[in-house]
Amino acid sequence: MSASSSSSTLPLDPAAPGRSAGLAAALHGLLLDLRPILSTLRRHRIAAGLIVLEVALTCTIVTNALHLIQTRVDFLNADSGLAEPEMAVLEVRGSKPVPPERSAGIVAEDVARLRALPGVKAATSVNQIVYGNNSNNSGVALEPDSKGPRVAAAQYEGDEQLLPAFGLRLVEGRNFTADEVLDSNKVFSEPEAHVGQVIINKAMADKLFPGRSALGRVIYVFGASPSTVVGVVETLTHPYLHRARDSGGYAMLFPLRGGGSYVVRTEAGRLDAQIKAAAAALEAVDPNRVVTKSRALLDMRAEFYAQDRAMAWLMSGVCVALLLVTAMGIVGLASFWVQQRTRMIGTHRALGATEGQILRYFQLENLLLTTTGIAIGLAGALGLSHLLMQSYELERLPWVYLPTGALSLWLLGQVAVWVPARRAARLSPVAALRS
Repeated sequence: MSASSSSSTLPLDPAAPGRSAGLAAALHGLLLDLRPILSTLRRHRIAAGLIVLEVALTCTIVTNALHLIQTRVDFLNADSGLAEPEMAVLEVRGSKPVPPERSAGIVAEDVARLRALPGVKAATSVNQIVYGNNSNNSGVALEPDSKGPRVAAAQYEGDEQLLPAFGLRLVEGRNFTADEVLDSNKVFSEPEAHVGQVIINKAMADKLFPGRSALGRVIYVFGASPSTVVGVVETLTHPYLHRARDSGGYAMLFPLRGGGSYVVRTEAGRLDAQIKAAAAALEAVDPNRVVTKSRALLDMRAEFYAQDRAMAWLMSGVCVALLLVTAMGIVGLASFWVQQRTRMIGTHRALGATEGQILRYFQLENLLLTTTGIAIGLAGALGLSHLLMQSYELERLPWVYLPTGALSLWLLGQVAVWVPARRAARLSPVAALRS
């Protein structure tokens, strides 16, 4: 009993009462400030309502706009898996159409000339290329003539230098060999096409063979004709990179030679000179042939993403404009109310109110308005996001944008009200009462 009694009489922290008293005083002061603020806002319902509406509208639009901007930025930074800074694409057109049975032979001769150019690392012909505004896709199944669901994948065709020309990295298996490359015209002239080898990207391997190695596995693309997976590349996306997000980004490569575009990969820093040399080499074969397209892949990427880039800048401009208009509205309203309350401020200063108390009064008033607007705006942001999802198949607004938008507008409100509130706090009691 004595031990218990002695423990109950231990002295308390001497600073605790002071902290409690300070907190109680602060809460009491806050409650005292709220009464005149709410009274003032009731008398100025229209002005206060306009600010609340402005903040709500800004919160709704800016929150979703930031999400759209981030989506566009993700598109702009999408990885195609290719060695883009070292790659160029060329297309050739002759005065007369080439017979299909001669196409593969002419392509082989052209590719040999391109590979013989100094500074060329690799060259090949392909049926499609990223940013090329064309798309060749096929359904893939694990059973012959499957009637069930099929995985849609981008279908690339090229010879044994397709991987080095693209700059792709194998994570499993091997590249095609020269004797595995087939004439695409002959293959697809048969009643049932047969291509014995295929290389797939890692995303497709994980989809079709989860938790297992894809090497040696068989897939069915051309009816009942099997294709054996001989390699897996780390990254290779759909020619339309936007579609890769919706389709899973599955892609496969077949050892087929035919018509299409020529891809040249050069040593670093020599791309522009090699583009001219490659175009001259292709045109020198036949005076009736013209290189209709010779562009660096980076230039094609810039053109492909031009609309996304413009949209990102447009939405950024809309966000900045809305934030500026909201800030100007808060400044204007606060300045007007300071002018209307000059005598009240002077009276409070004469009765002993400090500059800090006057400043806190206007900041608290602004905080109430912006908080009300933010609460309405966040609900509107979720509603607008749902509408965009239904109308344009956009992703759901991530929750992280809601607190980000709220904090941004709270900070904007406090910064905007600071100047007029500071001016009010510095009014001398004599000057305020005299006015």
